[in-house]
Amino acid sequence: QGHMVESGGGSVQAGDSMRLSCAASGRTFAAYHMGWFRQAPGKERELVAAISVNNQTVYEDSVKGRFTISRDNVKNTVYLQMTSLNADDTAAYYCAAGDHRYYTDPEGYVNWGQGTQVTVSS
Repeated sequence: QGHMVESGGGSVQAGDSMRLSCAASGRTFAAYHMGWFRQAPGKERELVAAISVNNQTVYEDSVKGRFTISRDNVKNTVYLQMTSLNADDTAAYYCAAGDHRYYTDPEGYVNWGQGTQVTVSS
């Protein structure tokens, strides 16, 4: 998978919604699992949501029911719809691609975007 660019970050109030997008170049987007990760200051990077080549999805426990990951293989884009945002969601968000066996394995994601900052004020 080629170059990836995230967009849609910014500053919002607690309770607001936001949608992140990640546009990927290359012709093989549909062949890659896609993941959204985040990293807050002083914390380790964590897998927030992932979507497989077959559109199976998985979510980190704290975002279940609030975040939705989706993909558009025609537009070569993966999305992260975030609702009911809170201060704990403040982080740099990164999309990543991987063609590893298990899409739930965060270690298999090897192609990364540059990240987009999400800041939630309470």
